[in-house]
Amino acid sequence: MSGEPTNVLAAVRTPATGPADPGVAAADDPTSPPLPSTARRPAGAFDDLLGFDLDAATIPDLQDRMAAGTLTAVDLTAAYLRRVKAVDPLTNAVLWLNPRALAEAVASDARRAAGATRGALDGIPVMVKDNIDTRDLPTTAGSRALLGLRPADDATVVKRLRRAGAVLLGKTNLSEWANFRSPRSTSGWSGVGGLTRNPYALDRNGSGSSTGSAVAVAASLAQVAVGTETDGSIVSPASLSGVVGLKPTLGLVSRSGIVPISAAQDTAGPMARHVVDAALLLAVLQGRDPEDVATQEIPRRLPAPAALDADALAGARIGVWRLAGQDVRVDRVVERAVAALRRAGAAVVDVDLDMEPVFEDESTALDSEFRRDLEAYLQATPGDHPRTIAALVAAHRADSVELRYFGQETFEAAATAKSATHRSVVAARRRATAAARAAIDGALTAHDLDAVLAPTNGPAWRTTLGAGDRFALPFSSTAAAVSGYPSVTVPAGFVERLPVGVSFVGARWSDPRLLSLAYAFEQATHHRRPPTYRTKS
Repeated sequence: MSGEPTNVLAAVRTPATGPADPGVAAADDPTSPPLPSTARRPAGAFDDLLGFDLDAATIPDLQDRMAAGTLTAVDLTAAYLRRVKAVDPLTNAVLWLNPRALAEAVASDARRAAGATRGALDGIPVMVKDNIDTRDLPTTAGSRALLGLRPADDATVVKRLRRAGAVLLGKTNLSEWANFRSPRSTSGWSGVGGLTRNPYALDRNGSGSSTGSAVAVAASLAQVAVGTETDGSIVSPASLSGVVGLKPTLGLVSRSGIVPISAAQDTAGPMARHVVDAALLLAVLQGRDPEDVATQEIPRRLPAPAALDADALAGARIGVWRLAGQDVRVDRVVERAVAALRRAGAAVVDVDLDMEPVFEDESTALDSEFRRDLEAYLQATPGDHPRTIAALVAAHRADSVELRYFGQETFEAAATAKSATHRSVVAARRRATAAARAAIDGALTAHDLDAVLAPTNGPAWRTTLGAGDRFALPFSSTAAAVSGYPSVTVPAGFVERLPVGVSFVGARWSDPRLLSLAYAFEQATHHRRPPTYRTKS
């Protein structure tokens, strides 16, 4: 592959020519390929070519094979590219393919032959969400208004991936503007990318906003992916696609070069089919960055995230925040998770985290912080694109695709919101953060807990463009998101053949401990199953 980045959607051409006329696309969505009329399960042929089950393979497995000479980075990258070609017409998760991916794999193989391998991610194909700057691939945040954006450099997380020798396979679709355009938005839909579909049932939603990253990993379109979260955008889509997702402690991973919502809550984080892969990816992503002041607070002696302990639940004390009574099917998943914790040797204590004091203040703060942080990003980033939220509102109104299914009420509110430095906004942010931290710290301290476990969300709902999302449970993500504390979701079972995850939430900088707890749970339960690609659920 060479030349321009490849946009894998039939209805959107390369950035050199811009978006296609909506009239040439599917009738139900001007940017998405049509839903297939019959279900397919694309799997075995690709495994046969490699000689092993790609879905089940971990990064350590792949590195062992490459070290033994039975696998090359080129073979692995080519296999993933073949899967994108065959599978992504069903899921619509991949927005841009890197035309230099195979060349990057060739370079990795050359380093290995010279004895100069750079670490666990060398030669491993990775996708990143399309709100993360890349110098040689488009960055749009899913909005057609940013098709002219031209970042001058990679985001820090991309630089770290390149230095680690990872193969940047491409970029994933997302809920437009990281799901911060309208309260009636449809998760997984963007004006540039159309609708990403849940790989377990193609008529179901993938949640957001890191929808494409979660689906790409679940469908084995990349080994691992990078998502971003402000409140739920890593853990929620990871749960609905049956994969692992870590929302790190705020400041553990640099946000430099990522299209922002709010510096008070934004973070990037790993998404993977296996906890060990998420930990290895985090080890590359994390670290101090002079461009992101929050990273300067990383403890000097933070344990390595990849030092996982399969027996971490033995003797652990886990609080269970059940969020019961909303969906009895999810309640049963939680009960089975509690039973698994006890079998693994953990003590379990019921807790309740009161988030009611948080929601209104969070919303107030985010509107003002969004305008401050997004406009700073736009004004600093080269290209032909709007540079204020007011200009973006006008650009969306003038576009035939952008407002087809839902509005931009959140943008309109942000355009007229008070300054982020206004005393009422500062006070709202202070109250929200303090309340969220008090809820988590209070539970951890009162019961001497290692972590709190909660259902991440309910099962995927049927997508109806224009009708918004239908979450079955209150957001368990808000406590970690607003406090800036870490949360990791791991597969915990199925509801009507749709995956459901549970999240481990912990204190600030407890990311390595949470990953070990999640790893122990994963190894004790093995709940994850490959997607089935059912056309109808």
